[in-house]
Amino acid sequence: MQIHRAKTRLLLLTGFILLLTGCSISDWYNGYYVDRSSIKKYIKRSDAYYDAESPEMKELRKKNQAYCSDLASRPENRVAKKGYENGVFNEPMYSVCMEKGGTPTFGTYESRQDEKQRAERRARGEIVPEFQ
Repeated sequence: MQIHRAKTRLLLLTGFILLLTGCSISDWYNGYYVDRSSIKKYIKRSDAYYDAESPEMKELRKKNQAYCSDLASRPENRVAKKGYENGVFNEPMYSVCMEKGGTPTFGTYESRQDEKQRAERRARGEIVPEFQ
């Protein structure tokens, strides 16, 4: 009877030790949970941005996406990157093309909003301008 209890306790103790040494709480929180929650927030804001567009803008975005994707993925426009003999998709060219076409990507829109907020804060004196 006591041998059975000892085996159960030993198995529980071993499992608990393996669980604790495998991943600390801070590693889980900082690595997994924070990344997952920030990705969810980004996707939610991105979906809200694209869903708020009018049907005409959505149609224009489809046309611009087709054109800009083709332009940025052409072999002569690809970006050279180590390990990729044919180069990779030219994301900066795609973003600029979409913006010039009148349908900026969510990333471009978000960075423009951040720039405006920084300029407003500088104008109010909350941020001291950096001297270069």
